[in-house]
Amino acid sequence: MGNVTKKNLVEIVSTRTGLTQVDTKIIVENLLETVSLFLVDGKNIEIRGFGRFKVKVKKGRTARNPRTGETVEVTDGLKPVFEASKELKKKINSGVRENTKSESTTIPAAESAEPVY
Repeated sequence: MGNVTKKNLVEIVSTRTGLTQVDTKIIVENLLETVSLFLVDGKNIEIRGFGRFKVKVKKGRTARNPRTGETVEVTDGLKPVFEASKELKKKINSGVRENTKSESTTIPAAESAEPVY
């Protein structure tokens, strides 16, 4: 299974919505930047039916350097986390089962997909 890049997202959304790729790229980049800014401010982002982005506090701990075996103190920190909604988990699990049979992943065309707002 390959990765999907921002360029791939722009192409797919552009095709499905009828917007130009330039306009779609501006929208995608602004969405990602806005999500980042809210997370930096410590705010959670909840998108119903998709999931939740949040910042989780990682406690400091004692770790070991695998090369030298030396113990190292790791300080407290923050970590961005994504938690999928029940709906997304269900969609992924049903899609994974179907895709393992056919070995192909396709994005539905705009006319056959649900409306995009």
